[in-house]
Amino acid sequence: MPLTTTLSTSGSGRRGFLMGTALGATAVLASLACSVQAAGTAGRRMPVIFIGHGSPMNAITDNAFTRRLAAWGRELPRPSAILSVSAHWLSRGATGVGVQERPKTIHDFGGFPQALFDIEYPAPGHPGLARETVGVVKQAPVIATDQWGLDHGTWTVLNYLYPKADIPVFQLSIDYDKPAAFHYAVGRDLAALRNKGVLVMGSGNVVHNLRATDRGTPDGLRASRPWAQSFDDAVKSALAGRDDRALVDYAKLEGASTAVATPDHYYPFLYALGAAGSSERAKTVYEGFQSGTLSMRCLQFG
Repeated sequence: MPLTTTLSTSGSGRRGFLMGTALGATAVLASLACSVQAAGTAGRRMPVIFIGHGSPMNAITDNAFTRRLAAWGRELPRPSAILSVSAHWLSRGATGVGVQERPKTIHDFGGFPQALFDIEYPAPGHPGLARETVGVVKQAPVIATDQWGLDHGTWTVLNYLYPKADIPVFQLSIDYDKPAAFHYAVGRDLAALRNKGVLVMGSGNVVHNLRATDRGTPDGLRASRPWAQSFDDAVKSALAGRDDRALVDYAKLEGASTAVATPDHYYPFLYALGAAGSSERAKTVYEGFQSGTLSMRCLQFG
């Protein structure tokens, strides 16, 4: 089963492709038949988080959002590893799990200041837990791969949460051929990793339509357009009652057709929702809008 990886860019509208091979996937899966011992540390059950990451410019901007991320990092327990599901690693035909010992920092954007391209986030990977994740996820097929790294959906926010880059990080791709219910189900599978000290993190935006932003609009609590506010409010309301079914069936929520014009940035939210226990209420860590219509809603479960 070949894995096609889509490089989802921000701001430039370009997409690139990297191809895996069936031979490589078979070899990796065969290796999993051997005993793989988890390297995660036993301890308290880790929470699940979702971050609305917005523009890459947040990585070099001091604002209310980035200051809250830095404070949040000091509040969170220290994980043994971080599993990130980013809107910017989209695959087709399979779910990929990054097994690099030293994942590269990917600058998957264009047209931004050089200062962004100069940032490196040199966190180690965690091949042991990453390969174990391949077995944890039951929504097949799942492939271990070294063809990715840490894209900006991951490093721009971790640079604030864990600025020392001393916690292992690995990513899991979004199989873009699959529907919303599939991504929620993968999230449910990932919940098992929480007991191994893994922080499961989804990184996207609940409302994300780059063709309908209002650039230059100051950051604010309210959206600049009614459809963005309506959808964000509908998500907030469904979360308050843990109406997961409504959140998976998001297309029926008010404003969805414009707020989620493409689901790449919404799907990471479903991974976090799935990994959260049904009795765990969502704590709103940050809410507000950038560029008028980008919801920066950040959540914690547990």
